Amino acid sequence: MNRILVYGGHVIDPASGIDERLDVLVVDGRIAEVGADLAAPEGADLLAASGLVVAPGFVDLHTHLREPGQEHKETIASGARAAARGGFTTICAMPNTEPALDSAAIIDGMLQRAQDVDCRVLPIGAVSKARAGKELTELSALRDAGAVAVSDDGDAVADTSLARRAFEYLADLDIPLAEHCEDPAIAQGGVMHDGAVSARLGLRGQPAAAELSIVQRDIALAEAAGAQFHACHISTEPSLQAIADARARGLHVTAEVTPHHLYLTHDVVAGSSDELLYDTNAKVNPPLRTDSDVQACIDALAGGVVDAVATDHAPHAAIDKQCEFDAAAFGISGLESAWGVVNSLVIAGRLTLSDAIERLTIGPVRAWNLDQGALIGLGTLQVGAPADLTLLSTDAVSRVQPASWASKGKNTPLDGHSLIGLVAATISQGRIVWDGREQ
Repeated sequence: MNRILVYGGHVIDPASGIDERLDVLVVDGRIAEVGADLAAPEGADLLAASGLVVAPGFVDLHTHLREPGQEHKETIASGARAAARGGFTTICAMPNTEPALDSAAIIDGMLQRAQDVDCRVLPIGAVSKARAGKELTELSALRDAGAVAVSDDGDAVADTSLARRAFEYLADLDIPLAEHCEDPAIAQGGVMHDGAVSARLGLRGQPAAAELSIVQRDIALAEAAGAQFHACHISTEPSLQAIADARARGLHVTAEVTPHHLYLTHDVVAGSSDELLYDTNAKVNPPLRTDSDVQACIDALAGGVVDAVATDHAPHAAIDKQCEFDAAAFGISGLESAWGVVNSLVIAGRLTLSDAIERLTIGPVRAWNLDQGALIGLGTLQVGAPADLTLLSTDAVSRVQPASWASKGKNTPLDGHSLIGLVAATISQGRIVWDGREQ
């Protein structure tokens, strides 16, 4: 019998309303007891948590694991290790693999490879076959195979007729369409935000209207079908307002923001010196936006308009970024720096600690209704819930050093930044998969 006693920590479980010094006992992969001064069972592993916050393991609705097909960028195993170091115990894997996750057989193969890695991996199926935007996949078969959502992320479902039919099918399947909100007819191949910085750098800009166009369209389609629309990586103030209005009308619309859209603006592409940087590590889709957009993202997160912080972890090989800006791949590796960024909002007084943890735990679980079957209690520390915990420092200073990351993707514009807050240890499915205090 496997037992772990996490003792002496400040337990914060937003789903249960717990916010006090308590101990947590784990037995055979489940939360067995939460209480004060628990006695350690014979043979139990002891995990001291004095000075640390003990929270449910983080849940990420948006990661790119690259396997199958692009294992030089990331594998399921390396992505799971990175997740554990970032405090994530459940990650949802986007379908833009090679081949795409567009059939039950391919999803089953992914799940087989995801056994015994350092966190739980939940697949997201493709909306269209080969993500080509032409023909719907067998959505019910994907759901039955284990897909917790469907998406063509990396691209929007640009064909409105196809998107409408997808929402109509999904209304009966009780899983969301997680949309990459970018209208290609408006984006026109833009490689960064359309504004003063893109003009200064001479780069093609992508206007905020490209995002808003798809957000508004999908709200209307989801409403007509009675289905759920989930807006991925929202980055602009107008889109957030449209989502807030839809939610106020009682529509089943959920949303996520990324750490980088909460922390960085398009200015980092140019850099802070007189010599223009053209930082390809800051090339991401949707692009980094303006300061007012960043503030709107923070306000929407704090106000509950946004359900979840999702990393959009997008690892790339060095060669994909070490090239001219137009040719560089889109994406930022985000799993291992996420907590430091989110905690920065807490330090700045923009987000309470409890709300920060809520948006990383039960918020995403409720957004996608993930706590079903064996996952009942996911995102909580309730007795009987899966034993997923993360131990967090809220005051330790950590320096972003991608070279030491578990992820194969070292691509981040945060390289060298000092962040406040780190992940001290992670327990996933009853196993200690990361103990940073030993490093």
